[in-house]
Formats: sequence, C-alpha cells, structure tokens
Amino acid sequence: MSSDIVLTSALRSNLLSLQNTQRLIDDTQLRLATGKKVNSALDNPQSFFTSQSLNNRASDLSRLLDGIGQSIRTIETADGGITALTSLIESAQSITNQARDELAASEGEARITGDTDLSDVADLTSLTNITAGADFNIVTTDDNGNQIFQDIEINALDTAESLAAEITNKFADNENGEIRASVTAEGLISIESSDGRSFRIVDDNNAGTGTAVTLAGFQDLGLGDYFTDETRDGTTLAATTVVSGNTIQSISLFEGGGDTVEAGDTISGTYTDADGNQALVLDAAATINLTVTLADGTTVSPAAATTAGTASFQDFVDSINGTAALDGLVEASFDSNTGQISITSLSDTVASATVNVTNTALNDVIGFGFGDEGGNLDTITSGTAAAAFDTTFRFNSSTQALDQLANDYNSLRSQIDDLVNDAQYRGINLLNGDDLTTFFNENNSSRLITEGVDFTANGLSLTEASFRSSTQIELTATQSRDALNDVRSFGSSLANDLSVIQTRQTFTEQTINTLRAGADDLTVADQNEEGANLLALQTRQTLGVTSLSLASQSQQSVLRLF
Repeated sequence: MSSDIVLTSALRSNLLSLQNTQRLIDDTQLRLATGKKVNSALDNPQSFFTSQSLNNRASDLSRLLDGIGQSIRTIETADGGITALTSLIESAQSITNQARDELAASEGEARITGDTDLSDVADLTSLTNITAGADFNIVTTDDNGNQIFQDIEINALDTAESLAAEITNKFADNENGEIRASVTAEGLISIESSDGRSFRIVDDNNAGTGTAVTLAGFQDLGLGDYFTDETRDGTTLAATTVVSGNTIQSISLFEGGGDTVEAGDTISGTYTDADGNQALVLDAAATINLTVTLADGTTVSPAAATTAGTASFQDFVDSINGTAALDGLVEASFDSNTGQISITSLSDTVASATVNVTNTALNDVIGFGFGDEGGNLDTITSGTAAAAFDTTFRFNSSTQALDQLANDYNSLRSQIDDLVNDAQYRGINLLNGDDLTTFFNENNSSRLITEGVDFTANGLSLTEASFRSSTQIELTATQSRDALNDVRSFGSSLANDLSVIQTRQTFTEQTINTLRAGADDLTVADQNEEGANLLALQTRQTLGVTSLSLASQSQQSVLRLF
C-alpha cells in the first residue's frame, strides 16, 4: 500500500532483535516479581501440573494436620480426666480402708470382749457358775461358706490365757484360723473372727463331756452382756450371734419350682434352700416378731407379731418399718430377686435384735438362717407343738461412723460422674463411651480409632456403698481396686495412642514440607540467575538500540543532500 512505511532490511532485523530482547526482559521481570519460573501451564505444562498436584496434596495434608492436632487435644483432655479420676478413686479406696479399720476397731466386728478382769483367776472352774468340763460351741463358716464349729471345754486349772489358747488352737489346728481369742492387758477375755466373718457361741453341749456353760457362767467370764437365754425346742440355751457389721440377712428361700420367694408370698408354707432342702416350714398359726434391745437395756418391738398364715414376707417387713418406736433404730427389707429378708441397725444405740417365732406346729422347720447369707451359723431345727424359737444378734457399734463413711464414698461416686461428664473436648468424651477417629492421609485410608470407655461410676461397676457389714466393705474395696486398675490400664492405652498420633503428626509435617519443596523445585525461579539474565538482556537491549541507530545513518545521509 502507498501508506506503508518502508524500512530497510537492517532496520527490520534490528527492530525484531529489540522486540525479542524486550519480550525476554518482560519474562525475566515477571519471574523476578512472582518468584516463579513457571507461572501458568503455558510456561511449562508438565512442571506446572506436577507442581499443582504436589501442592494440592500438601494442602490436603495441612487440613488433616489440623484434625490431628485436635485429636491430640482430645486425648490430652481425656488424660487429664484420667489423672483426676485416679485421684478420686484412690480417695474412695482410702475411705473404704477407713471403713475397714473402723469396723475392725469396733466392738461389733464379730468380736466380744469381757468386762471382768480374769488375770488373777488361777482356775476358771473356781468361779461360781463354771464347773469342770463345762463346754460351749463356737459356730462360724469357712471360706466357702460352709458351717464349721469347735467344742470348747473348760477344765480344772484352766486360766483365761489357756482358754483363749484353746479356742485359737482348735481353729488353727483343725480349721484355718477363722476364730481367735486372746486376753487383753486388762485381763479381759476377747473372742473375734478373722476376715470379717460372723460367728455364734452357744452353750449347747453338742460334743462335750461335761455340762453346758449357762448364762450365769458366761457372766462369770465377763461375757454376760453379749448373751441371752434363747429358746430352742423347748430348751433354754445361753447364746449369742455376733454379726460382722450392721445387717443380718436370712438365707435365700425358694419355692418348690425353684423360683425365689417374692415379697408378696405368704410366710406359711414349705420353702427350700438353694440345694432344694427344706429350709422353712411354718404352720399358719406360727407368729414372727422382732425385739430390739438398746444399749441401756430398753426393748422395742412391733405392736403385734406377724401371723404366718395370713401375712406375707412384706407384711413382716412393714410391721417393723411401720413401728414408730423403731424409726431410726432398725430397718427391714425383702429382696425378691434373692428371696432374702434383711434387718439393718441404723444407730449405735442398738445393741441387739432378737427374731422370735412362736406357736409352731409339730415338726415345723425354723430355717430363716439369719446371720449370714448361707444360714450356716445355726442348724435348721425341728420343733414341737406350740414351741418357741428365737435368736439374738449382736450388732456392730460403729453404725453412725460407718454410715458417714458410706456417705462420703457415695459423694465421691457422684463426683466421678460429674468429672467424666466434664472431660469432653469439642463434643467428644473418651471417658463417656465416645470413640475418636484420627485420619492420617488424604483419602482417609490410614486412620487410628481411639476407643472410648464408660468411666462413670456405673461403668466402673462402683455401686452405692453401704458399709453395714464386712462383706459389703470388702465388695466395695474390690470394686474400687478393679476400677483403679481399669483406669490405669486405659491411661496406658491413651498414652500409646497419643504417641502414635504425635509420631504421625511429625511425619505429616515432614511430608508437607517435602511436597512443597518438590513443587518449588519445578516452579520457583532462581533469583540470582534471573537477575543475571535481566542484566544481560538490558545490556543486549542497549546494544540493539545502538545497532538500530547505526543502521539508520545511511538514510540520514540523504538529508544532507538538501
């Protein structure tokens, strides 16, 4: 076209060179400005997309790293709860030990101690009511709950020390040391059981060769306050049943079909024990009553005895609990699950309780078996017409102290529940059954599941405490010991999981750094190299401009012709 500008070949070559140089300068300046040698897929498709893939994975892992950190905080919260829970359970154990010590130190922990100094008595048979050969039986149970007894005989020239030694040696030689006897520094004879078992002492001349030790004889030995005259088969026996705790229970009673007796069942009838043997046969005319004797000698009973033929086991319980004079002294209950009657002393003012059955018909069997769960402190006794049967139980004298300890224990039990409920982080509570899942890779194929546990009081099998007997105290001690072992074991498991998660956290951080470094290797520019390139290009540009000026001089010379 006539409007086109005509440039020489030299000018065009120089202009093209300058354009290329400027383009390279622009590229280099962009690399220096962005710090990257590959800014888009146009720069280097393979490097760009490979770097993008590495950075994407690094971003995914970074988000997982946040979750890993939160998992660590969740476990740390649970671990703090474990530490506090351990302290609470150890405190509960301490309370249980106090209850055990309190029971052991009390007069009622299956122990009787006389009130007469026998240290100067060289021959017990010289006492007014003790004759040579006088004997009595001590009945208790072995570790399997089976009845065992020893006949103790007082012979001429026996002293309090030799009598105590005879009792201890007989149970040590022929049994397993279930009963021990000693003489205190004050010269008082003391008889106690081991391992918190209950026992019964009766003057029944079952195996001896002499006469029975009567109530007057036990009074001479300083033990009269513990004994009463009980009626059996029309015979009067001086006896005492010493309960290791504050509760007496009957044996479990069963119906003919093997089902446990329920609270609403009529008392009269034939019931068996766990082995199917007749355990209780009462005529409809039989009556049952409870007499409570206080420490000052006062006696309290329900207004009327319970008639077996028209009343249920629950009626017997209600007759006791419905007597205003017995409020705060004793409490009765019937457990239909076990078929057992329980009578519990509520006050230290209660010295003993006597269960009395009268008006029994011929060959009735008195088999309530009060005193221990197996009913083995007394044999089942066949009666005669219109006979009366009664058994007196001595209670522990630490009721109020033990009840306070039980309240303290149950308060700690509530605190355990509160602590567990508070040991949650962002809605996850490992101590209340929640599981925690921690993911370690972007497709969630690598994970760790930290399984939660139920560490509430019920979850730890810590039942409400009732320190009314050594059996209940030992049950609570076993529960708290097992609970502490469970908590410590879970604490160890948490520590292992935390170690794994922290290791994976470090590994993930290193992997993220590696991925990002690999992405940078593909796209990040070398600032020194790009700076040198820019300096070289600027020099080339200057030289190009000079070359363009030289190429245009031939045309400028034409102007000199005019």
